[in-house]
Amino acid sequence: MSIGIGGAGSKLASLLEPDNATIVNVSQSELDKVEAKNKIMAVAHSSRGQFHGAGKNPEVGKAAYASIKDEIYELIKGDIVLTSSGGGTGSGIVSVLLDQIAQKDEISLNDKTVFGLVLPYVERESAEFVQNTVDFLMGPVSNAIDSGNTGNILLFSNKLKFEGRIPEHDYNTMMIECFKKFLAIPYKSDKMELLDGHVDHEDFRVYKAKPYFNHFCQFEYNTEKPFAEQLNENTSQVLLAPEQPIESMFLLEVPNREMTAKFYDILDYFAEDHIAPAHGVVLNPDIQKPIITLSVLYSRKPKELVDDFCQRVERITKKKLKKTINQFVKLEKTQMNVDEEVRRIEEVDDAEKSVLDVLGRLKKLR
Repeated sequence: MSIGIGGAGSKLASLLEPDNATIVNVSQSELDKVEAKNKIMAVAHSSRGQFHGAGKNPEVGKAAYASIKDEIYELIKGDIVLTSSGGGTGSGIVSVLLDQIAQKDEISLNDKTVFGLVLPYVERESAEFVQNTVDFLMGPVSNAIDSGNTGNILLFSNKLKFEGRIPEHDYNTMMIECFKKFLAIPYKSDKMELLDGHVDHEDFRVYKAKPYFNHFCQFEYNTEKPFAEQLNENTSQVLLAPEQPIESMFLLEVPNREMTAKFYDILDYFAEDHIAPAHGVVLNPDIQKPIITLSVLYSRKPKELVDDFCQRVERITKKKLKKTINQFVKLEKTQMNVDEEVRRIEEVDDAEKSVLDVLGRLKKLR
């Protein structure tokens, strides 16, 4: 079961598991917009939250968490939580949830939660979304990662959505389809004939429980082309680009047995970084070319992500300032007789008043 929190998270969860998703919101009207098996209303302490959602204010979500804290904490154990990092309901509720997770001494492998976070695209989304994301990453996400109590964290990016002008539903579907390909690894290992390696459900559960960022992708594997080049060309565009991998997992589907040994080239690539990926090679007679589903786990401090956001915000701010500076206002030309103005000043005892009077006539002050 997947749990979607907030508007964005609810839509993603309902796409991931149409018949078994749970969605959470502070607004009944927002809950009614999404089809889901289970719906949980978090009670907001303001009429605005109850009728209109959190309005990009995470404090509304944080306050509403108290009404569902026991239920939601038990619900997410060993499961998947999807939310937006910049909204009010999602980032608010998940902030408190992550803080609660971070405070635990230890969480068992089977109870660790995978978090999928949708990050805003700075160049196109509001300053509130960006600031909420900065606060969210620097505080709750950072603390939870440092505690080691989360499972994998997925960093989805809205960049392709805006640059490609993709409708929201279509882009949500793209993100979830990408995620489903990764989640299908152990099921394909069960269903298809295993030729080499081994990735079962237990292996997969252990992998998902590791507190690192996860980047995954799937592509046709050209056995005649260097793997590094192919990987660079096929990293997922709906996720943030990965950093140097710490661990990896892949499933290679081949159309015939003769191609089984080609997986060694992939192992050679990771061996350069002293990584031995969990892997499986299966026979899939329904395909014409080999297909690889690959995941890499990497460690990146939330502060580094925040620095990226801040640098992009700074670039945008500089552009706005430059544009403003380049726009100069033409002042109305005022005719002035200098001798006459000097004479007026001399005739008035209050020099300060005289200067202000002159400036006023010059239309410098109003």
